[in-house]
Amino acid sequence: MGDTTKKPGLEGVIAAAKQAPGRGLPPVHLWNPAHCGEIDIVIRKDGTWFHEGSPIGREALVRLFSTVLRKDPDGFHLVTPVEKMKITVEDAPFIATRVDHEADGLKFLTNVGDEVVAGPENEIRVEMDAATGEPRPYLHVRRGLDALIARPVFYELVELAQERDTPEGPRLGVESNGAWFPVGPAGAHQL
Repeated sequence: MGDTTKKPGLEGVIAAAKQAPGRGLPPVHLWNPAHCGEIDIVIRKDGTWFHEGSPIGREALVRLFSTVLRKDPDGFHLVTPVEKMKITVEDAPFIATRVDHEADGLKFLTNVGDEVVAGPENEIRVEMDAATGEPRPYLHVRRGLDALIARPVFYELVELAQERDTPEGPRLGVESNGAWFPVGPAGAHQL
C-alpha cells in the first residue's frame, strides 16, 4: 500500500480506497487495523453523507468512501490497512434508487453506484417502522451493508409482487435469482 501508512484520517482513507485493484472493491473484510477513534462523518437516513456537519457534495468522494465502509459488531467504520475509524449511520448506509427486472432477477442500483441482483446472498427484507407502522424495505448489498429501498422503487416491487400462501398467511412477494421475498401481507393497502 506504499504511502498509505503515512496518511492519517481522511487522507489515508482516500489513499487506501484509490489503491483498489481494477474496478473491484478493496478487501476491507481482510484488513484488521487498530481502532483509531471516531471521525465526524454521518450518513443520514436519506443517504446523504456529511462531514463535520456539511454535506459531502462530491459524488466521487462519497463513492470512494463507500468502498471502504465496513460494518463490525460495534458499528460502521471506514477501514484502511492501517486505520479503522467509526462513523455514524442513521439507518442504512445506502439507498436503492432503481430496480430493473432482468433475466436473472431484480437488479438494483444504489446511490453510490453499486449494482446488486437480489437473491439468496442479497436478500430483500421489509421491516415495519415501530413509530409510523410504515414498511421499511431493505436490500443486502455486501458484507452486512444494506440499502434502504427508496419508496418509488418499493412501489415498483409491490406492482411486481404475486401472492403466495405462507405460514404467516397470504403474502405478497417478489422472486429474484431463485429466491422469493415477501414484501407485505396480501390485500394490504398501506404498501
